Amino acid sequence: MIEASAFTAADVRDAADLKRLLRRRGCGDDIIVVSNRAPWMHRYSGDGIVGERPAGGLVTALEAVLAAQGGCWIAHGSGQADRATCDGNGHVLAHWLPGSYRLRRLWLSEAEVGAYYDGMANEALWPLCHSAGVAPVFRDADWACYRHVNGRFADAVVAEARSERPVVFVQDYHLALVPQMVRARLPDAIIVAFWHIPFPSPRTLARFPWHAQLMQGLAHSTVVGVQTPDDAARFAAARAACAPAADATAMVRACPVSIAWPAQAAAAGSGDGQRLRRRFGVPPDTRLLLGVDRMDYTKGIPERLRAFALLLERDPAQRGRVTLLQIAAPGRMALAAYRRLAREVHDLAAAINARFGSADYTPVLLHAGAVDAATVAACYRACDVCLVTSLQDGMNLVAKEFVAARADLRGALVLSRFAGAAGELAQALTIDPRDVAALARSIAMALAMPAHEQARRMAAMRAVVREHTVFRWAAQLLEDGMAAAARGPRPVAAPAAAPCLVPA
Repeated sequence: MIEASAFTAADVRDAADLKRLLRRRGCGDDIIVVSNRAPWMHRYSGDGIVGERPAGGLVTALEAVLAAQGGCWIAHGSGQADRATCDGNGHVLAHWLPGSYRLRRLWLSEAEVGAYYDGMANEALWPLCHSAGVAPVFRDADWACYRHVNGRFADAVVAEARSERPVVFVQDYHLALVPQMVRARLPDAIIVAFWHIPFPSPRTLARFPWHAQLMQGLAHSTVVGVQTPDDAARFAAARAACAPAADATAMVRACPVSIAWPAQAAAAGSGDGQRLRRRFGVPPDTRLLLGVDRMDYTKGIPERLRAFALLLERDPAQRGRVTLLQIAAPGRMALAAYRRLAREVHDLAAAINARFGSADYTPVLLHAGAVDAATVAACYRACDVCLVTSLQDGMNLVAKEFVAARADLRGALVLSRFAGAAGELAQALTIDPRDVAALARSIAMALAMPAHEQARRMAAMRAVVREHTVFRWAAQLLEDGMAAAARGPRPVAAPAAAPCLVPA
């Protein structure tokens, strides 16, 4: 038993540990989480209004942060029935929120969503930071709207704060200006901003016309969290090169996000596997490769399909024996780059099936739709190889979810070295997804891996994921924020100066 005085973020594994740490650190009841995406959405159904919770450990951990002492979550209300579940100030009525915290929704117009979210966040910052072959698009009107919407989120933080020193946990690149805006009005606030996607190099960031304002917005945090040490180094270099941001004293912390370790469960039985295979049309005696992604150009899905085709071409004995199940949930289809990708993926899958398939064998089973968390978990447990082939990724939690699901210590992970998870899961077969021939060889190696080697690698990866949970991630960032704030006052935010980096 760890003495209370010695209990730190490094000891946190689950929600109970996180609550214990927050009580010990004296965070009080003034914790505010700020994100574009809400932890609960509501829609109309035949039975009335129903609530839906996004899948993933991040929501679980952030809810645990708020539930520890109470607090408020501020997010965009985008659900069909979201307004019907709120009072006049955008607060979700207690009847509709299964939690002990407050949920404050902001209402954005279609024009605001189009400019702030589709435009600035997903046509400018997302491709800029991922370097995946899609050129970013910069529009003055998008930036003006991004600033306006960030200001609305900051206004909500100030309105919801119950003291002069709230703990404000800002999530991701959608809200990079919020820390500075809050700092200007609540100078004693403890502000932790986490940037979930890869952080660009100074030369790449210099292409962004408003990079000085972006950096100054982030640098007025108490702590800026990023996924990897490389991201931290790039942030520090960008701040040093940008005079306004260099004057701020934010601590940068490499703190990889993770998942909640699942409740102990036995590996899927044969009945589960057979039901899964019947649902997706996988023959019972076929080896199963698995991809689980959003339909996004950063995920390397075309490269994965080409590597699978090369495997079947070079090793005809694999034909009829190996199937690739690719789950690709649609996303951001309002943007042309995503529509082009979807067409390319469908065309590649059709071409592979036409070339290598037969009446009783379909090499690629493409499920271009969302599936529930239970089905994804069953896929993880039933597959022989999980393929994570991101061209660039902040973390990629699919890799960690797959490892956590394999209580049977079976299966192999083929993992892009450009995914943040590669820095922790050293026992995966790491690859460069753009090297299609090498990727094909790694898939063949994974399929041929002996059971004892699978078990050795999987046990080591599971130990890492079990220890470094999403609760420990949240605990470390908040503990860092509390410690940094205790060291002294922070500078009051000032308006951003002109851009100062030199473009490539």
